[in-house]
Amino acid sequence: MSQTRHIIDTLKKLLRANGKTYKDVADCLELSEPSVKRLFADQGFTLDRLEKICLMLDIELLELMRSTEQQRQHTSRLSMEQERELVGDIRLLLVAHSLMNKWNFEQIIDTYRIDQHEGIQLLARLDRMKIIELLPGNRTRLLIAQDFSWIPDGPIQRFFEQQIQAEFFQSRFAGKGEYRQFVSGMLSEAAILELISKLRKVVAEFNDRHQQDEILPLEQRYGTSLLLATRPWESRVFADFRRQKNTKTL
Repeated sequence: MSQTRHIIDTLKKLLRANGKTYKDVADCLELSEPSVKRLFADQGFTLDRLEKICLMLDIELLELMRSTEQQRQHTSRLSMEQERELVGDIRLLLVAHSLMNKWNFEQIIDTYRIDQHEGIQLLARLDRMKIIELLPGNRTRLLIAQDFSWIPDGPIQRFFEQQIQAEFFQSRFAGKGEYRQFVSGMLSEAAILELISKLRKVVAEFNDRHQQDEILPLEQRYGTSLLLATRPWESRVFADFRRQKNTKTL
């Protein structure tokens, strides 16, 4: 990720933390809201405009840069051993997942069968793993970078595939807030790559909304899962009838 992208991402987080919107930025810069959205999308801020936004947030430009550097030092991916430790203790994984969703310690122990003593021990383990920083009063600070991801085909991903994925699909997806659509067709390599690029933008949008809603009370937020997948693929039911297998992979 470029340095400019890191700065813009940090600026977005600071705006959300202070309850500021694109409209507030537009008023500050004396621009239209669509123009501000383009500035964020194109990462086209001048130093003068960054200084004006920092003034609106009552911080120095140097503080923005310092916060950006702190974000860059956060963990982007755990080690194989750390992922194994997480999946090896469901309570540890549960606490980590809750903290990543901006729950506090009291909400976790009030919601799950984890007493205070055990909860503190779990927080200490996550602190040693550099997933969080344990602060006084059982408060925590996440040390997970914005571009954090699990190891491909690692322990967490396999745990998901073996224990979560099947349960996720045990639904008709007909309830409020549910949606499922399966489509199939013949696409060119260029079309497939373009589609993957758009799917990645959907994931980025999901992550942005997740961060925007972090400031809301817990009772106004709902655990939500999104699964996107695409690949050149043919069902085994059909593939078994092929005289010669010629399915291509990119």
